[in-house]
Amino acid sequence: MLFGKEHVDRYRATDGAEGHEWQGTTALILTTTGRKSGEQRDTPLIYQRHGDDYLVVASKGGADAPPSWYLNLQTNPEVEVQVLGDRFRARARVATSEEKPELWPIMAAAWPAYDEYQTKTDRDIPVIVLERVSS
Repeated sequence: MLFGKEHVDRYRATDGAEGHEWQGTTALILTTTGRKSGEQRDTPLIYQRHGDDYLVVASKGGADAPPSWYLNLQTNPEVEVQVLGDRFRARARVATSEEKPELWPIMAAAWPAYDEYQTKTDRDIPVIVLERVSS
């Protein structure tokens, strides 16, 4: 996570005017449904565009366990995304092994530490593709 709740609150209140630009890259807000609680969980994440889709990385700084938001979307891939003032429903999926060689460098260019994170763990850090769902 970036700044946690404070980051989410500022981002939401300003339609991303505060919080979209973050340490030289860009952030979105991903809302997942808690796999145990059923509650909505907001997470600020670094993202990049790829065509009409949005990409995020389930790195957790290279920890051996994946982030909880990733576990949540495995249980329920229906999510909400906010990019600046645009809030929309999306379906999350893990990039396939065929897609990842193209998508990982896009994300590593946005946040070079992703390459370092991958060296810290035996876990294959996934790239998540967020596909907008028509309303």
